[in-house]
Amino acid sequence: MRQLLAYAALMLALVPAPAAAWGYYAHRQTAAIALANVSPEVRSQVRALLAREKDLGTPDCPLKTLEDAAVWADCVRAESWRWGYTAAWHYRNAPICKAFDPRANCPGGSCVTAQIVRAQRVLADERLPAAVRLEALAFMVHFAGDVHNPLHSGDNEDQGGNARKADYGIKPGLNLHSIWDGPLAERAISDPADPVARRYSPAERAELAGGTPDDWGRESWEIARSFVYPTAFDTEDVCAAELPDKVALSQEDIVRGVPVARKRVVQAGLRIAGLLEEAFKPGPLVPDTPRRRR
Repeated sequence: MRQLLAYAALMLALVPAPAAAWGYYAHRQTAAIALANVSPEVRSQVRALLAREKDLGTPDCPLKTLEDAAVWADCVRAESWRWGYTAAWHYRNAPICKAFDPRANCPGGSCVTAQIVRAQRVLADERLPAAVRLEALAFMVHFAGDVHNPLHSGDNEDQGGNARKADYGIKPGLNLHSIWDGPLAERAISDPADPVARRYSPAERAELAGGTPDDWGRESWEIARSFVYPTAFDTEDVCAAELPDKVALSQEDIVRGVPVARKRVVQAGLRIAGLLEEAFKPGPLVPDTPRRRR
């Protein structure tokens, strides 16, 4: 019996779990970066909102810390009867073989870039109930991470790489999207000698942060077009011919991708910090913009 139970446990461990957008570890690291780079006043206001976690009514999806907030939107999506309408908010497919159009593929604001702007605007409005603003905080932090994943923007008629089976080195059974969501991003930010969650200098923040959600989406699309697809398929012109349904990333491909993935995680964290600083800026709320002053 013990042998049977051990065998069953092994078989369950080999069943692939559904991929969470950009991986739980990478998303949580973006929040850790953000917290390390905001003012004490902003950290205090974030904590005050997180203290209202129970008001959201999501007991299976904790929201006690900003790191929890970074993965909350993926967690609640499992309750499709309640949160299914948010599925399209995690990405905005932009074909890499066409000119980039920041207004396309976002019907009624149902795309990642529009939802970052909306969530920040809701978060900034102190007239709203704390639970509404907390939900917006969680969506904003998560979606600002998502938009920095190249395959949440760039697409080549394959659902952002989800329809392209891919091997990650010697590990089979993945797809191109899940590689950039999980193992590649995790490898890129897992060096204990060079942690990504730290206080960045003003010069580093000036180089890596800034811009708007549309800018961040364009950056991801450009990386998908010029790096992700050409590297995976070993061709400079991925639009010249139909690509195979399956590809294998070599160790050399993975090593080349590590600094690209790492930079996107760091940029996401620093830009989340900027979104938080802007949302909690003192002064009256400016109508129809993501800025607000108390």
